[in-house]
Amino acid sequence: MEYAFCSFSFHRLLAEGKQDIFQYIKDCKELGACQLDPWNAHLAAVMDGCDPLAEAIPAAGTAFLRRVREAAKEAGLPWGCIACDGAHVYEEEEGKRRANRAAAYRWLEAAAFLDARQVRIDAGGPPEMPDHAFRIIVDGYNDIIPRAADRGVQVLIENHWGPSRLPDNVIRLIETIDGLGLLFDTNNWERGHQEEGWERCAPYAAATHIKAFAFDENGWDPSVDLKKAIAILVDSGYNDVWGIESCPRDGNEMDGARKTVELIRHALEAS
Repeated sequence: MEYAFCSFSFHRLLAEGKQDIFQYIKDCKELGACQLDPWNAHLAAVMDGCDPLAEAIPAAGTAFLRRVREAAKEAGLPWGCIACDGAHVYEEEEGKRRANRAAAYRWLEAAAFLDARQVRIDAGGPPEMPDHAFRIIVDGYNDIIPRAADRGVQVLIENHWGPSRLPDNVIRLIETIDGLGLLFDTNNWERGHQEEGWERCAPYAAATHIKAFAFDENGWDPSVDLKKAIAILVDSGYNDVWGIESCPRDGNEMDGARKTVELIRHALEAS
């Protein structure tokens, strides 16, 4: 079993100044991860001082990335999926769309510099995804995906917010847009659509965020049937790295990360 940790799993440690990208790399090594899956807040220094409409990373950001790349090399950990907030495709105003597109281009450059396999770029937009929003989202991904492919990077949509919380919208977008993969989050479905999302969208999963919140005496999360979600993924043919985005309600992020690894291990043994 290979696993990795989206660095949002440690967002409290980041906010408290107890973890940065370099400590995240060390922690992933200590936790036995097979790759690095950073949330872009851990890499925010890449964009320090950047013109919002610039497509290139500033020189200081490139220097920072060199240090980050060297730290990962020393740890012996490759880069998996970079989860990029603030680069979503849809905005109602064209100027905001241009700024987000420039941010997406910069994160693609960062991913290529680190030799990351994937980037998550959200669709954005209203939950109901009316036709005009659908067209903007499709056109945006059709611009971003070839640019990413030229750099050896796969673009993923995540069931995260806006229209992507509904399984119908996720499937419509993936089946319309060539090359778009799914970052399958076990939790971020609209209320009443979680198990539907698992069943219908698991076949499209190119990466995962297994999200645990609490643990009972047997190591299962009593608030969500992750054993079932993982079994559905396995039955659908998922056999890649098990990405973890644990969000422990007790605030102990390192403990939550370790316990989620064991939860997945036990679920795989049972499936």
